[in-house]
Amino acid sequence: MECNRHLKFHRLRHRAVALGFDRIATGHHARIVERPDGTRRIARAVDSGKDQSYVLYMLGQAQLAGLLLPIGDLTKDAVRRHASALGLRTADKPDSQDVCFITREHGREDFLRRRIPLTPGRVVDSAGDEVGSVQAVELVTIGQRRGMALGGSGAPRYAVDVDVSTATVTVGSAKELLVDETLVGELVWTGDRATGPDLTAQTSAHGMAESAEVAGGPNQWLVRWGRPRRRVAPGQSVVFYQGDEVVGGAIAC
Repeated sequence: MECNRHLKFHRLRHRAVALGFDRIATGHHARIVERPDGTRRIARAVDSGKDQSYVLYMLGQAQLAGLLLPIGDLTKDAVRRHASALGLRTADKPDSQDVCFITREHGREDFLRRRIPLTPGRVVDSAGDEVGSVQAVELVTIGQRRGMALGGSGAPRYAVDVDVSTATVTVGSAKELLVDETLVGELVWTGDRATGPDLTAQTSAHGMAESAEVAGGPNQWLVRWGRPRRRVAPGQSVVFYQGDEVVGGAIAC
């Protein structure tokens, strides 16, 4: 997300303009659609399994006007056929599923350990009673079940809250993972604020879009879900759609 925001669609775009180019093109699986009022929106790719519209929600009208997404109307297989016909050496390159700056050899823990102190922490239940420990609070994510030394009940328990400031992880049942609403920060809209019964929200790149309402503002908003759903980790993006079109997004608090 932040790579797109700060590098591809900020520094790269400004560099392209400085070199005299009108537009930049990227290989994202997404489309740009023009609406009757002349504004543009990001829309889902034809190849739903490769869709990357979620990670482009922060793009404004000026950025969309200077952007081309040439493979959004193609399946990945079609892209590979075109690449092969053009003699590109990447035509048969396997799809990347990794974070580009984290290697398979070292992984996420090693990457973070070389940059920030990793803190051992305690694990408590919803009543505040200590039930275990973790080696590094910073590595625990919402919904995580493994990687925590837990005593007591043999029932499945999941991380439902992580407080790095106090080095505390709270665990609970699968039911305690569910919430009716999510607090998010400042909302970024691609155009005017979107409302209506057709508004949906998605909390991961390939997650399910769920019915949602938005209330509040201007710096904090409340997303009310149409039905209870799994908690959203702080820092995760909540992206809003109308049909296949991205209308905005925000970061969970």
